[in-house]
Amino acid sequence: MAAPTKAMLLDWYRQMVLIREFEETCHRLYEEKRITGVYLHLYSGHEASGVGSMAALRKSDHVITAYRDHGIALILGMDPKAVMAEMMGKKTGSSGGKGGSMHLASKDHNFWGGYAIVGGHLPLAAGIALEARYHGKDDVTMTYVGDGATNNGYFHESLNMSAIWDLPVVWIIENNGYAMGTEVDRASGQVELHRKAEAYGIKSFGRVDAQNALEVYAVASKAVDYARANGPAVIEHVTYRYRGHGVSDKQYDAREDMSAELKEWMATREPIVILRDCIESQYNDVADTLAGHEADAKRIVAEAVTFAEASELPSGYEDLMRNTYVSSERVHKTAHTIGAGID
Repeated sequence: MAAPTKAMLLDWYRQMVLIREFEETCHRLYEEKRITGVYLHLYSGHEASGVGSMAALRKSDHVITAYRDHGIALILGMDPKAVMAEMMGKKTGSSGGKGGSMHLASKDHNFWGGYAIVGGHLPLAAGIALEARYHGKDDVTMTYVGDGATNNGYFHESLNMSAIWDLPVVWIIENNGYAMGTEVDRASGQVELHRKAEAYGIKSFGRVDAQNALEVYAVASKAVDYARANGPAVIEHVTYRYRGHGVSDKQYDAREDMSAELKEWMATREPIVILRDCIESQYNDVADTLAGHEADAKRIVAEAVTFAEASELPSGYEDLMRNTYVSSERVHKTAHTIGAGID
């Protein structure tokens, strides 16, 4: 593992403050009904989990996650304007405005989603890793899964297959303590979630304090190296989300015990503060750079909002049918034929 350089640490800080600014802006826009939809799942509080782990990857590696995907997209370098436009369902969005918050993806960044079905992306992760193994590549697939999804059949089937075929995949369990609003110890018989993977013979790198980007990076680097050479690995990231399961989930406001717990995490285990303190303890000349990254994050997100709001909505039949597996003309002809047959 290469030790994090000053430049790396400063870039991690840039990424983390950008994610926080983006997510908190999305929260405000949702409350103002400028972002609409049933759900919006934010990454606030998880920043070190994604930033630290993906710093261990090569450009040729692959990433896939579930619906808490905005931060992952930004870490991989997706244009914040295109991401924000997708939030607002605009034509200039990364999925043409048809995917929305839970379906971000970018072929150019080897980012394969963004999936709304709990655990539904895990068989796909195994499939992506299988392609690499089948063609003799040493690319790794990094897969993020929430604590609640470890009780899902997809999780167990996918991990089992990855072990059988020695697939180069790193399974990262982001354990933020709650499956929606249910505590882990009320929903899972095994509360150390990485041990579920051990049952399939998968190499476990244990639990990590995922509020500390340096600790995340150190363990992820070992796990990625192992997966690249040997097969699947699992890490459990102990983290915390600062908003409810989705922004319409008001559990933190409604329950005093959760409000106190949230305040404790934010006061003592805030990932951006932990990283900033680490950087400032090592380097004396970084104050202006850190402040510059914070100002840049506000500017970039504000520009993304302006761009998204000025963009067109998808319109008409052609936009609806674009990117389907068959042409819109063929679909139209088929529908006409079926309709004629019914008559």
